[in-house]
Amino acid sequence: MTNIVVVEDEQELNDIMCLYLRDAGYTVFGCLGANEAYAAMQGRLIDLVVSDIMMPGTDGFAFAARLRELDAHLPIIFVTARDDMASKRHGFRTGVDDYMVKPIDLDELLLRIEALLRRAGIAESHTLTVGGLVMNAREMSVTVDGRPVELTVREFNILYKMLSYPRQVFSRGQLMDEFWGQDADNNLRVTDVYITRLRGKFADCPYFSIVTVRGLGYKAVPTGAQKG
Repeated sequence: MTNIVVVEDEQELNDIMCLYLRDAGYTVFGCLGANEAYAAMQGRLIDLVVSDIMMPGTDGFAFAARLRELDAHLPIIFVTARDDMASKRHGFRTGVDDYMVKPIDLDELLLRIEALLRRAGIAESHTLTVGGLVMNAREMSVTVDGRPVELTVREFNILYKMLSYPRQVFSRGQLMDEFWGQDADNNLRVTDVYITRLRGKFADCPYFSIVTVRGLGYKAVPTGAQKG
């Protein structure tokens, strides 16, 4: 299923949007603020975020900026009462992909979500294939030439992220942020432990390697090996 987080502090509107999107076939996590959203995202692959701007605590601008730091490609839609050009400019420059002004038409919201998911390549498939390695994000499963490989949620998320952007260097902090934990920065060396585990579990896999980039972090490099 496609996972969507809705962040809206007005409970009634939150419930309405969540119900509508669930009826459309999505898995939806309704949150009243940014901290609830971070908790809902922890340990999950999130496909799209719908967020208000004016919320208690962390506002939508800061929330969207943080999400964009964590994932440059996560689709984000603002749904807000703020109709001024300065807010729209700030939102788009922060990194949101779409901006809707309340009151909204739920059918239009659904159309915009579908368009963003198509653009992100998520709505059609949650399967990532690199040679004979197949990762299924719906099932959180991994196979190499049909042979299952057991991974923890954190191991899966790190590897899925790295293989989604082959040859891109990720710092330890960026990879730890994939856990969406509140204390991820407290022990960045934990990332090294997960990388070591992944290298061990895929030591015989000919389809990719995890390369250390000294002083920067890690990257996943497809080897070009093909089945057969």
